Amino acid sequence: MFTGLKQTYHKFSKGFWQLMAVSFVDMLGGSLIFPFFSLYMTYKFDVGMTQVGTMFLVWALTSGVVGNTLGGAMADRFGRKLNMTIGLIASAVSALLMVLISDLFAFYIAIAIVGIFQDIAGPAREAMIADLVPEPLRPEAYGIFRVVFNLTVTIGPAVGGILAARSFETLFYLDVFISLIAAAAVVVVLPETRPAGNAHWKEANQSFRHTIKGYAQVLRDRPFIAFVLVSILSTLMYFNMNSSLSVFLVNHRGLTPEQFGYILSLNAGMVVVLQLFITRLTAAWQPLISLALGNLLYVLGFSMYGFVGTYVWFLAAMAIITIGEMIIAPKEQALAVGFAPEHMRGRYMAVHAFVWVIPVAIGPLGAGLIMDNLDPRLVWFAAGTIGLLAVGGFITLQLKAGRLFTQKANGKSFAVESISE
Repeated sequence: MFTGLKQTYHKFSKGFWQLMAVSFVDMLGGSLIFPFFSLYMTYKFDVGMTQVGTMFLVWALTSGVVGNTLGGAMADRFGRKLNMTIGLIASAVSALLMVLISDLFAFYIAIAIVGIFQDIAGPAREAMIADLVPEPLRPEAYGIFRVVFNLTVTIGPAVGGILAARSFETLFYLDVFISLIAAAAVVVVLPETRPAGNAHWKEANQSFRHTIKGYAQVLRDRPFIAFVLVSILSTLMYFNMNSSLSVFLVNHRGLTPEQFGYILSLNAGMVVVLQLFITRLTAAWQPLISLALGNLLYVLGFSMYGFVGTYVWFLAAMAIITIGEMIIAPKEQALAVGFAPEHMRGRYMAVHAFVWVIPVAIGPLGAGLIMDNLDPRLVWFAAGTIGLLAVGGFITLQLKAGRLFTQKANGKSFAVESISE
């Protein structure tokens, strides 16, 4: 095992491992807070899941739409480090405001303003991984990124659950400190990786407005946009784990925050131990068929929460979801970056971010309306139905353009092709 780890380490550059280390610090702060954020809002403002869903909608529209769009263009135009630094500082400010603000309307305004700057960092980090890693190694690189992320989630929810049971505010103050540490590390440690010397970089001498206009080229990439649209359905199902599941299990099934934290830690621990094995096991699988299979496991796992009622079965459902996640995540990331020309990685990753932006905008609000007004179990039946649509969507893409997607997954760049009508 030690030999295998050593070989994996030497496959990748020093810059890649520096990025992973900085990302670990950054994501550790988020993993303390995010699983309990819905609970925090319901307790702090004495509101239901509908108001929590409205907050996610406001955040998604500002950070996801405005922040990602600016962030993708800025990453291509000005480089990666500036974006990441701004995003981390904004993350620290937002965590502080969430403690200090006591009025719900003012809370929404603060989320809207800070959200614009907070999500600028996302496309830059996605592009930086592609900058640092040659195409054949990218699926494994994104698998490693998943391991790093889930290592933080193994630690974060368990610690966060203990702290949240005593003081939610402590979580946010800790995140402020962690975000500022990560921002300093970006400035001091990380290299700038934006590719240079490419003929396309003549646009660097043109206006930022010209860079923004480059999004039109992304939107004309029909296979990529079709892939994004189907992936949105998948994430709409999956995001319930980060928004509705905590409220459902704690408020409607009687679990404690600590018990919920352990469920998320099971998810993260499985990824830490098994992700690289699953990534290598599925390396030769057709990418779209893999995504369809992973989503089928999502459907089974999330639907179970509507049927089962004991802690053991809650853990079993999460284990099934996690297997699906380990199949989906590396292939989905590698496919997305495979479509991006080198000089447009930031903008492609910004459009790909809508795979999360739209589910964050509409998912929690829809789930909140169901949980506040109907049988809360219907959330999981609805999630399963949406997941079946995602399964069908990936199978349809395989039938219409499977060869193209396999080429993109293998890092082969071809001219944009149309999906047959």
